[in-house]
Amino acid sequence: MKQFTSVQDISDVAALVQEALEIKAQPLTFQDLGRNKTLGLVFMNPSLRTRLSTQIAAQNLGMQVLVVNADKDSWAMEFQDGAVMDGGTVEHIKDAAPVLGSYCDIIGVRCFPGLQSRDADYSEHIMQQFIRYTGKPYVSLESATLHPLQSLADCITIQEHRGARRPKVVLAWAPHIKPIPQPVANSFSEWMLRSDVDFVITHPEGYELDPKFTGNATIEYDRQKALQGADFVYVKNWSSYRDYGKVLCTDSNWMLTEQHLRDAPNARVMHCLPLRRNVELSDEILDGPRSLVQQQAANRVFAAQAVLRRMLS
Repeated sequence: MKQFTSVQDISDVAALVQEALEIKAQPLTFQDLGRNKTLGLVFMNPSLRTRLSTQIAAQNLGMQVLVVNADKDSWAMEFQDGAVMDGGTVEHIKDAAPVLGSYCDIIGVRCFPGLQSRDADYSEHIMQQFIRYTGKPYVSLESATLHPLQSLADCITIQEHRGARRPKVVLAWAPHIKPIPQPVANSFSEWMLRSDVDFVITHPEGYELDPKFTGNATIEYDRQKALQGADFVYVKNWSSYRDYGKVLCTDSNWMLTEQHLRDAPNARVMHCLPLRRNVELSDEILDGPRSLVQQQAANRVFAAQAVLRRMLS
C-alpha cells in the first residue's frame, strides 16, 4: 500500500477490519517490522486521538516517530504555485516536503478545510501537494473532505458489537455552535457503503452531503423514522455542502437523547470525539450503556497500526 487517503485505497474493507482485530488481540506481534523506519506526522490543526493513536501504532511496529506542528514547530507553509511570498508564509511546500521525504519513510498529514471555497477544499490541494513533493507513502490523518483512519476505527467498533444479523446503521446530524466541515460524515458514509450494513443518513433539509460520498444510501429527513430499529447511531455535525460552510439549522431538538431512541431499544451510539456535551449528544447517552465513543477512540490505535503494517509490508 502506497497511500491511505480514502476507502478507495482498500480493495477489501472486511479483510482490513479483520487484520486490525487480529492486531488488537496481539499488538506487539510485528514490533520488528518497522525497525529503523521513521514515520513523520505533520499536524496543521489540533489533534488528540489522531496524534496519540498514530504514534502508539507506529511504536508498536518498532518505528521512530517525528511530529511537526505546522506554524508552531516549523515555518508557515505556502501551497500556491507561483506565489510571491512577501506575506506571512515563509517556506513553500515544494521546498519543505522533499525535506520531510528525505527524513521519513512514511508521511502522515492532518489538514482541515477552510470552509470558504468548496472547490478549493474539495480539490484536496494541500494533501495532493504533500503526496506529490514528499514522494513517500502517505497516510491521511484527516483531509479537507475525508477522515479514513477514523472510519476504519468505526468499522472495527461496529464489527465488534454487531452480532449475527446484518445491522442497521444510521448517520444522524446533530447541532453545533459553529460551522463544522464534512470529512467525518463523508468518510463514514463511503466506508458504510462498502460494508455489510443497512445504511441510512438523517439530517434537516439542506444538509445533504456530496453525492459522491453518499452514493445509494437512504436519505431520511424524518429522524424518528430513520432511527426505528437502528443498531448503531453515529452522531455528527456538519455544515452545509450545498450552501457551503453555512449553518442552516439551529434546532436543539436534533441533539440526540434517550427519548429519541425509544424505537431503537438496542441501539449503540457512536461519535468520533471531541464533542460538545448536551449540544450534540446528551450526558445520559454519553455516560450510559449505549455509548461506544471510548471504544471507538481505543480502536484508533489498531486502525492506524493495520494501515502502517500494510505500508511497511
